[in-house]
Amino acid sequence: MRPFEYRRATDARSAVGALRGRADAMYLGGGTNLVDLMRLGVATPAVLVDVSGATSDAIEESGDGDLLIGAGVRNSDLAAHPVVRRRYPMLAQAVLAGASGQIRNMATVGGNLLQRTRCSYFQDVAKPCNKHRPGSGCPAREGDHRNLAIIGHSASCVATHPSDMAVALAALGATVHIEGADGPRTVPMPGLHRLPGDEPDRDTVLEPGDLITAVELPALPFAAVSRYRKVRDRASFAFAVVSVAAALDLADGVVRDCRIALGGVAHVPWRAAMAESALRGAPATAAEFSRAADLELAAARPLPENAFKVPLARNVLVRTLSELAS
Repeated sequence: MRPFEYRRATDARSAVGALRGRADAMYLGGGTNLVDLMRLGVATPAVLVDVSGATSDAIEESGDGDLLIGAGVRNSDLAAHPVVRRRYPMLAQAVLAGASGQIRNMATVGGNLLQRTRCSYFQDVAKPCNKHRPGSGCPAREGDHRNLAIIGHSASCVATHPSDMAVALAALGATVHIEGADGPRTVPMPGLHRLPGDEPDRDTVLEPGDLITAVELPALPFAAVSRYRKVRDRASFAFAVVSVAAALDLADGVVRDCRIALGGVAHVPWRAAMAESALRGAPATAAEFSRAADLELAAARPLPENAFKVPLARNVLVRTLSELAS
């Protein structure tokens, strides 16, 4: 691991100031992803600015029913919070589906959103990868891509975003609060993460030095009827092959509203907007769920070794919606 300087920020403004003009500096939250990347030589910061005490670790309800989650909240605390479990069960389930208990005790909400892909080519600095060495190529397209993207990818990158929590937040339409060089601003989800295009080294729309300070969930009553389902290669501590976060609002057997996002299929948490549009006003039946899933996945462009993800995503989505409807 490359030697580095360690600093501790006491608030968001001082943290942002510490990174101003320092392209070789990075924020450190829980460190559960960044430290791994430093050991692998993928991340080589000269300065680490510890922000674990610079952002809130509180979860607070606002007067209008929104829920504000500090970026410093530990994943285990988020999953166990009674308001989250009652009002947004898909989020609690998504967090519990990720990593191990020990890692959840360390990982923070802000850091979880910004974790990097687990594509094996990205994690091996001896191999070409457009994410850590732009212009070097994407060997995954012809190599090991079984667990990589089937939708929204480009010739430059077929990596997937690994966060379970981000899939639930995308489905819920969360708002991300950011402190930057020009002051505070907000970014919606979806909208924080980028599709790879021809700049796959840019995972998000964040500017250099931007710090996530909180995530805000809208007051969404029907999110209380929601679920997160994750399909993975083993029972624990494995990233999603395919996952689904879904919530349904039903009236007399008809879908009044819904929220759906897919994980493990794209460079971003994939909000299933076409499926949602197809379902609003439709009967809550398996046939309609299947039709909506097919519409969403019509844009899929799988590679030879991950084509199985298309029917898998379809089946997981239909099953999850059917269970919610029943």
